[in-house]
Amino acid sequence: MLNFDFYNPTQILFGQGQIASLAKQVPAGARVLLVYGGGSIKHNGVFDEVMAALAGHTVAEFSGIEPNPSYETLMRAIAQVRQEKIDFLLAVGGGSVIDGTKFIAAGALLDEDPWTILEKHGANIVAALPFGAVLTLPATGSEMNSASVVTRRATHEKFAFMSRKVYPQFAILDPSKTYSLPVRQVGNGVVDAFAHVMEQYMTYPVNAKVQDRFAEGLLLTLIEEGPKALSDPDDYDVRANIMWTATLALNGLIGAGVPQDWATHMIGHELTALYNLDHAQTLAVVMPSMLRVRKEGKRAKLLQFAERVWNLKGGDEDTRIEAAITRMEEFFEQMGVKTRLGDYGLKAADIDAVLVVLEKHRMLKMGENRDVTLAVSRKVLEMSL
Repeated sequence: MLNFDFYNPTQILFGQGQIASLAKQVPAGARVLLVYGGGSIKHNGVFDEVMAALAGHTVAEFSGIEPNPSYETLMRAIAQVRQEKIDFLLAVGGGSVIDGTKFIAAGALLDEDPWTILEKHGANIVAALPFGAVLTLPATGSEMNSASVVTRRATHEKFAFMSRKVYPQFAILDPSKTYSLPVRQVGNGVVDAFAHVMEQYMTYPVNAKVQDRFAEGLLLTLIEEGPKALSDPDDYDVRANIMWTATLALNGLIGAGVPQDWATHMIGHELTALYNLDHAQTLAVVMPSMLRVRKEGKRAKLLQFAERVWNLKGGDEDTRIEAAITRMEEFFEQMGVKTRLGDYGLKAADIDAVLVVLEKHRMLKMGENRDVTLAVSRKVLEMSL
């Protein structure tokens, strides 16, 4: 019998035209800060739709949230929230904008340095401003979870935090708003979602048949629909399936009651902080090698993955496992995301710096069995060259 506490208060409003529902979702009389990234929402019509829906509300803007949201930028947003007495936040963008908004929501009400939120992984959050999200880039699942990742550029540190106080009150998901995404972002989003599922699925069997089948269904959907999003970007059904899959990949449901890994993500965060790789690029690089190095501990699930996801049956077990990992690599490449450190200009000499920060951040016993030591991390990175 599995034991778990599944909690998720975020209301999802899914479908074309749902941005108009902001008029009812944002409290009347709220002083709203609209948080977004580089300004693409002002070119694809999303900004105009949001502002039309918020007619009658007091709305201020904060732009410039980076693809890896930085503490330095978010602190400027917190200053604006306090100065203008903002009492509701609206994140419009992808996972980075939503992650950043979670930090703003909590940091604006914190009496101590907001960086301590990252140092304490959210344990010191006692309150947060209410906020909602309009998702324009499906990838991270941040629109329906309580997690956030923030980078401090001055120190090249990237930390995650979680708190039930920072669930979005609502999230609007309109697949048609993803038509204009650059190919790179589409590919990154699919790979990111795939890796999220794998971190919760690719561990060891615990007879969690529902969770396993759910995870496998999400993986199969990404494999089927991901390439279609590149070849036919205006197909609403394809975009809808990818958007909903990315949300379900990290809203807590498939991970409820089962062991989870996340070692690939922890190494990936350090690669992003040090070398500014896209988050999905780091996952595509690290995950295949992580599975190869830890093949014995994950053997049963790797064989299940090979059979149920890639339809690989019979023959030698090791051959099937290697074929499944290779298929995954080929899928990442098909989505336009390279799978070797060398593809991003990194060499063997760059590995030591990653190990130094892993040790500094006490990432010495990672994974579902706490057996991913620095030596294992080194082997994974060397195999990823």
